[in-house]
Amino acid sequence: MSDSLSLRDRYLQLIDKIVQTTLKGQIRSKEQVYKMLLKEVSLGTGEIFERALSESLSTAQEQVDTLKDEMKLAKATRSLRAIQTVKGEWERAQSQNRAADAIAIAVQQIVKAQTGDRLAAFLQVIDPNQKQVLSLAQLQQIASLLQQQIQETTNPELYQEVQQIAQGITRGLESWQRLEGHLVSWIYDQSRGPLGFEGAPEQNGPWAVWAKQVNSPYPQALFQTLSLDQSLAEFAAKHPPNVSSLVELAVILPFLQRGLVNWSDKLIYDSKVGAKLSISIFLTFAVIWSAIANGLNQATSLNSTSRESLVMGCFQITLQIFRTFSQREYFPLYGGIFASFSGNYLRSTLNYLDAPLRQVAGTQEKARILTLMGYSLRAQGRYDDAILLHQQAVEIARDASDRACEIANLNHLSRTCVAQKNYGEAISYSQRALILSRQNGDRLGEANALANLGYSEVFQAQQMERVEPETYESAINYLQQGLQLSERLGDRQSQALCYSSLGIALLVVEQPEEALKNLEKGLEAAMISGDLYLQGINLAYIAEAYYGIKNFKKAIFAASLGMYYLERIASNQWRQSAGLLTILQGQLGAEAFIKVIQEHRSLLVPAIGVDGFDYIPELLEQYKQSM
Repeated sequence: MSDSLSLRDRYLQLIDKIVQTTLKGQIRSKEQVYKMLLKEVSLGTGEIFERALSESLSTAQEQVDTLKDEMKLAKATRSLRAIQTVKGEWERAQSQNRAADAIAIAVQQIVKAQTGDRLAAFLQVIDPNQKQVLSLAQLQQIASLLQQQIQETTNPELYQEVQQIAQGITRGLESWQRLEGHLVSWIYDQSRGPLGFEGAPEQNGPWAVWAKQVNSPYPQALFQTLSLDQSLAEFAAKHPPNVSSLVELAVILPFLQRGLVNWSDKLIYDSKVGAKLSISIFLTFAVIWSAIANGLNQATSLNSTSRESLVMGCFQITLQIFRTFSQREYFPLYGGIFASFSGNYLRSTLNYLDAPLRQVAGTQEKARILTLMGYSLRAQGRYDDAILLHQQAVEIARDASDRACEIANLNHLSRTCVAQKNYGEAISYSQRALILSRQNGDRLGEANALANLGYSEVFQAQQMERVEPETYESAINYLQQGLQLSERLGDRQSQALCYSSLGIALLVVEQPEEALKNLEKGLEAAMISGDLYLQGINLAYIAEAYYGIKNFKKAIFAASLGMYYLERIASNQWRQSAGLLTILQGQLGAEAFIKVIQEHRSLLVPAIGVDGFDYIPELLEQYKQSM
């Protein structure tokens, strides 16, 4: 006790000394106070100093509050400010001490890991989901300390692994410094395509720009592969990275990803644009890591131990991205993987993302990613696979008490059952979603559940050949309730679904004019939300509606565009529009049909490009040959 009291008194004297020196004008900067604290406060005695500091602050504050004499009050106010400066510099010192401790612990985790596990240990250290994300300076400190740790080791495996990690960190930081100034410059170049895998070679998002900036061979080759729209999996299989190159990528890519997400999250002129871009960024980088892992699995130049370590490292980073993404408020519980991926890339994306998800047990993050994947699988027509994912997500979300995710998956199950013509199950799922959403105050889930319930009941009534007007009126009333709620919420994704559902239902009950009004609004909402699947579906049914009112020219335009969009995202529902176009071609004759297509060229080319326009006849031929 006496030791503690004497230490307390010494620290009170230190604080008073700093105050008096400040009052005399002999302390010119906060840095002087900081250095005095580092010198005078002994390690392990921080709690005692903090108690002394708290006592000094209370005494000074009491004097300021009670003194009436102006001269004494002025001095007391200056003393209080000086003590507050001490408090600020003490907190700074403590923060830096905690950072130093964290760095020391991180280095020990890497060095003491088993042979073959050091890459995983390093990736755990840089996980962005930890409370404290490492800065550039802290990463450089880790690299330096790792180099120091192995200078006297006689273990060759330890030396090689740690040396590769340290070198990878250093090269990664050097590359990032070259890239940082070009993080978003490509976005302002109007000749370039959107972020992701879309666009013509050399116009493919940021990749070509970044490839020119780095001078490190492996990231440069990776960026060039992406810029040329070539398979990243094939690249990784033929040119697998070693530990050093993978660590380099593990430094560069997360900094690029975080920088882009932070930039897009701050797009104040249009929050929806910012959210869409952020979603695209998360998915793009997750798929890059999964594609590398997929390629490494095929790399014959690697031994099994190295292959497994590198593959698991890629999956580890993929899951870190998922965990960060799943916690964002704009995570698309009612959307799919369409923002950045199309064609062959989309077809392989879902397979790439499936593998890392198998490595993690049931968590809230996993439930949310399964939701996203299930929606995308439904769009591709893989209904059984989609149902399995959504059912799994329901169970995980329920265990994690993630009610919004649970409700979303019940809604997705309802929609998928409709696609399978299992209308009874669809109604059951939508009813469960409706009850749960109302119990939990999930208005977005309620809007989707109402739309799904009405949609399912319309198709069930049609299947059972029930013609009572009240049956359809009740179902359409649910659809209209869902639409009104989604409009109040301002959620474009749900609006697109509700308008689409109502439009399709009105087509079923043979009201094509009313159907068109809703489908066109659904198309507009889908375009704003960026959901290519809903855009394609709305266009497909707009074509059906125009066909119903004998406006064949507009039917051909809508069906052509819908067919292209749906095939572009690997949805088998492109065949619906292809079937209608084939019927129209037969009714109008081949020559007249081609003439109508050509008349719409000026509208189609701005939407899908010249290549897309030329692809329309090819798609029709594919459809006819598969019949």
